[in-house]
Amino acid sequence: MRIGITSPIVVQHPAAASAWERDAGPAELIRIAQTADRLGYHHLTCSEHVAVPIDVAAERGGTYWDPLATFGFVAAHTSRIKLATQVLVLGYHHPLEIAKRYGTLDLVSGGRLVLGLGVGSLREEFDALGADFAGRGRIADDALAALRASLSRPNPVYHGPHYNFGNVVVEPHAVQPHVPMWIGGRTPRSLRRAVTLGDGWVPFGLPLLDLERLLEAAELPHDFTVVLPASHIDPLGNRSGALRSLERRREMGATIVSVSISATSVSHYCDQLEALHEACIELDVDFTSEDRP
Repeated sequence: MRIGITSPIVVQHPAAASAWERDAGPAELIRIAQTADRLGYHHLTCSEHVAVPIDVAAERGGTYWDPLATFGFVAAHTSRIKLATQVLVLGYHHPLEIAKRYGTLDLVSGGRLVLGLGVGSLREEFDALGADFAGRGRIADDALAALRASLSRPNPVYHGPHYNFGNVVVEPHAVQPHVPMWIGGRTPRSLRRAVTLGDGWVPFGLPLLDLERLLEAAELPHDFTVVLPASHIDPLGNRSGALRSLERRREMGATIVSVSISATSVSHYCDQLEALHEACIELDVDFTSEDRP
């Protein structure tokens, strides 16, 4: 099992963000990223919302850093930690846009891209961007197939019901021969989509018992990545509780746990990363730089 980080600062959800994050910026983000990179954490995350309606922002938050710009900056200050979009909304982008832009990110980061991808749920944002909300599931399925045909290839060809292209050059492109694609969601359909069209599943917003039932009912490939969230991890204040939380998710089948760290400042956050790294030795957590299924 590996441990990744649900990044602070870059997403500020009213129910989850700490007070110190409101005044934090690029310097604090890089300090955290470099600490996690040095310790061998698996990944950092950055989500995507382009334009959140004001009334929705009161519930979901309005601060969402752009993942491409953010990860380009983080890549220049780190060397091995992976950069996981969690998630890009497929209906907001043409697959060739993702292949080119995030393929370039994979190049400049030395092959550290993980594409977390989702169908999307915010109708108002779809409307604001002129994207198709009603047909987003079918479009997302076709986009995933088109992406798999496009990533890591200089001359991608794809012919599907929504996307159709060939006779093009996409340079630069991803340097990884197979860019991991994690599919986000909270439904059985999202897990089926992840199994058939992706490499892993990164669920959100579900109680542990619901996650456990979904995973127990699914037939997962042997090399499939299951990324389960763990919130309010406090290894300095509650070391045993932090370890129980991680062990519980490993028992459920997690190959990666993406943790949200409790902290009161950037310094406290980095101290928590150090403490969690030390505590996880008891769980035989993998902190190498190699990716393992």
